[in-house]
Amino acid sequence: MTARRTAAAAVALGIAPLALTGLATAPAAAHGTMTDPVSRVSACYAEGPESPDSAACKAALAASGPQAFYDWNEVNIANAAGKHKELIPDGKLCSANRDKYKGLDLPRGDWPSSPLAAGKHTFRYKATAPHRGSFELYLTKDGYDPSKPLKWSDLEAKPFAKVTDPKLENGAYVFDGVVPARSGRHLVYSIWQRSDSPEAFYTCSDVVFGKDNGQAGGAPAPTASAPSDEQIADGADQSTVDHGGHGGDDHAGQPPQGGAAPAGPKAAEPLRDTDTTGANAPAAHGAGTPAPAAAAAGDNLAETGGNGMTPYVAAGGAAVLAAGAALLFGTARRRAAAGGRHGR
Repeated sequence: MTARRTAAAAVALGIAPLALTGLATAPAAAHGTMTDPVSRVSACYAEGPESPDSAACKAALAASGPQAFYDWNEVNIANAAGKHKELIPDGKLCSANRDKYKGLDLPRGDWPSSPLAAGKHTFRYKATAPHRGSFELYLTKDGYDPSKPLKWSDLEAKPFAKVTDPKLENGAYVFDGVVPARSGRHLVYSIWQRSDSPEAFYTCSDVVFGKDNGQAGGAPAPTASAPSDEQIADGADQSTVDHGGHGGDDHAGQPPQGGAAPAGPKAAEPLRDTDTTGANAPAAHGAGTPAPAAAAAGDNLAETGGNGMTPYVAAGGAAVLAAGAALLFGTARRRAAAGGRHGR
């Protein structure tokens, strides 16, 4: 092989790790929302993204449009990195300060609600692209007024439930918490901060302890229902959420999605769905402990906990192999041609 060909081969082989390294930095998205107690966005999606039943969801539809409901699992901030209060101002907690979801911030006492009681409760968070991270649940203080915009000061200073890497069961995170005593209408605010990314997700779930006192005249608001798997599947074609990146509008106050994200903690293994019961947190992989086997090719990312980087790495690897094969094939042809000339 000539010096020129040797250099070309070296360049081609040298590109491979660089290409794969670049692809490996592609963002991976996790998506989901609280379904027990039911979040506002999932309640309105379950009622019908374009023709909801309740007055509150109709008002939210008028403010935000149906796409906010079709994208029920993306009320997030891409680069939150734990700076929730810095990035989300008072009055915009339910939308995570995203204009796309501004209808969720409407202050009113007739949002579809879930019954809740003091004591132990099992919470469920639908995860369409699960990853490791921590959940914090906050409850509004005594005296909460749902007719006023929700402020950070309306929430208790400390979460009443906090869990890291809860179990994933039938497509949902499942964990327990002890709910403080309250009466009447309140709100549960959840923050899901990923540990393998600076991305965080937020939900507002309207709840009622005993009698609903949230509306003028005392008339009860409708009971919230989470969307069924069939409803989720039916609306999937209308969703702009991309599990290999981020769909929808730009995230308020955040750099463009193609920009570099701030350095975060070391990427952790994605969670895997299980049907087993037991402790909330899965066993940690310590020194000498084998990690779970990698997901087989073609597995659904939402089921295996894989991330959006996987197809890009696969495509990048295929491209590198194809380039290498073409280079070797071309070299072989030139050698054969040269041999034929020398033999004449």
